[in-house]
Amino acid sequence: MKVELKPCTLSVVVPCYNEEATLEVAIGRVLEIERPDVGLELILVDDCSTDASRSVAEGLAKRYPQIKLVFHQVNQGKGAALRTGFQEATGDFVAVQDADLEYDPNELLELIKPLRRGEADVVLGSRYLTGKAKRVLYFWHTMGNKLLTLLSNMFTDLFLTDMETCYKVFRREVIQAIEIEENRFGFEPEIVAKVSQMGLRVYEIGISYNGRTFEEGKKIGLKDAFRALYCIFHYNAPYAPLPMQLAIYFVIGSLSALFNLGFFWGLDHFTELSLAAAAGSAYFLASLVNYWLSIQILFKHQARWSSGLEFFIYLGVVLVGGFLDVAATSWLIQLGATSLVAKACASFILFLINFVMRKLIVFPQKPIQRF
Repeated sequence: MKVELKPCTLSVVVPCYNEEATLEVAIGRVLEIERPDVGLELILVDDCSTDASRSVAEGLAKRYPQIKLVFHQVNQGKGAALRTGFQEATGDFVAVQDADLEYDPNELLELIKPLRRGEADVVLGSRYLTGKAKRVLYFWHTMGNKLLTLLSNMFTDLFLTDMETCYKVFRREVIQAIEIEENRFGFEPEIVAKVSQMGLRVYEIGISYNGRTFEEGKKIGLKDAFRALYCIFHYNAPYAPLPMQLAIYFVIGSLSALFNLGFFWGLDHFTELSLAAAAGSAYFLASLVNYWLSIQILFKHQARWSSGLEFFIYLGVVLVGGFLDVAATSWLIQLGATSLVAKACASFILFLINFVMRKLIVFPQKPIQRF
């Protein structure tokens, strides 16, 4: 049964920074997609351009009533410009359109169809899920995009083909409910992470792509790739699928185990503590390191900072773990292992036990806010 497409208004947010060469053509192409059943609101956010972009934008706004202008007094980045534009949007759906000529605005009409049919909350335009024309450019840049998409998918459990795409279209109430923190190109992995956590219906549709070279004005660079890696980890880690959480905790546990081993070696060699006392003290000190790392990286959204109960629960878990650590270390030494090897093995054995205790007892999962 064919579902009728409902009339709608599309708000198109255009972040702009030093795009005087392409801005007028890009805006003209966006304006051309207006239809009797698709009204258009165009929000142009100039991010403190230093060329003639502002005067071009002002001239366009005088000619076309669909255009709403917003100017940043200080350059902040694409993410900040989008944050401003999203707040100004009043349409049924909100789309992102760069001020260059890399993307064809006509394809926004296809991207909003799942939204108009009520089938989707978010639609992404994929440059790789397509048989349409695509300009052939940088191999390593493309591989970098695909690697970032793969890593993002591992953390979000969404099977996307193009996380870094500019073309992302949202129901307005969805995008306005999301707090955008990134000011630059970190917006892309951040928004995908937060969309996945809200349990939204996400669709992908293939689009064409006329990429430009760095000589032609492309602005994203290597530091943005590293920032994207950070954003994938930072915004996804607390909500990642269990296998990824276990991998993250393995890193946390490995660091804590090294501290455990170091503390034990120091106490064993430079104090007169008994073996059991040295092992227990080392475990307690390392557990404090583990607690701090766990909150900072993996369980921050679940920490109950206002409750003293959490601290006492954690102390109880530490005592249980400490008892098991001392018992395992002593047992392995009795079997003939050296003290250092015994301690290392005991630390490894307790890795899974610690993860389970922290996840289920100290930091029980809070319900994720669904839209």
